[in-house]
Amino acid sequence: MSNKINLMKWNKACDGPLTDENMRKKLQALGYKSTKYNFTPGTDFPDHTHNMTKMDAITKGKFMLSMRGQTITLEPGDIIEVPKHVVHNAHVVGSEDVTFFDSVQ
Repeated sequence: MSNKINLMKWNKACDGPLTDENMRKKLQALGYKSTKYNFTPGTDFPDHTHNMTKMDAITKGKFMLSMRGQTITLEPGDIIEVPKHVVHNAHVVGSEDVTFFDSVQ
């Protein structure tokens, strides 16, 4: 099992302009069904796991995620794989709301 975080960056040349609809289409093309959420500044998700591998993506704001001893800040257009049963936590950073896509296969 790799400890490397699997992070994809939005590619405007391939994916078109970054919009909620285009993000949903990209996740769907990767085989995922998405639910869109809006999180306000200060929203915090303490350590937790999921029973399935997920893809998390944002189109607005900044979202800090810690997993496998690493912490990264997701920015608009970032898509991250969250493997099943891996402990992670996250929170909204800054003063802007986050538009977040929670995606499962």
